[in-house]
Amino acid sequence: MEECIVTVKVIPKSSKNSVQLENGVLRVHLNAPPVDGKANKALVELLAEMVHVPKSSIEIVRGEKGRNKQIKIKGLNESIFKKRLEEYTKNDK
Repeated sequence: MEECIVTVKVIPKSSKNSVQLENGVLRVHLNAPPVDGKANKALVELLAEMVHVPKSSIEIVRGEKGRNKQIKIKGLNESIFKKRLEEYTKNDK
């Protein structure tokens, strides 16, 4: 099964949810607070919606308690991830 690893920097308590790729790092602004795993849950939900995979296909492999994370997404490769990210950010504007 295909999978890709994505480096993510989370910015919690933002005014709105948004995503941008900057120097190979996915910057994700979440309006959820970093309390009781709410920001992690919001991150997984946003990524699942963004790349059209089930939430169960997304796993935080590193950085569960920090802002810098590594996310494993099962079921798609890096090129498909980048294409879906591009589509999402284009439609988000």
